[in-house]
Amino acid sequence: MGKIVLRLDRMMLERKMSLNELAERVGISNVNLSKIKNNKVMAIRFSTLSAICDALDCEAGDILEFQKDE
Repeated sequence: MGKIVLRLDRMMLERKMSLNELAERVGISNVNLSKIKNNKVMAIRFSTLSAICDALDCEAGDILEFQKDE
């Protein structure tokens, strides 16, 4: 079984947005956003994902990636 990997760091780099700025726009703490950015979470709320996509002007598929097990 594969896993879902968050590619938030890549999208933030493309949009030239800092962790602090994105956290403020999304309305979550820097610590929680950092955990999302570094794939240290097992789940993410759709409302949080929607807010991130809105702030970064992207689709959920731009942030989420499926990786198959080898």
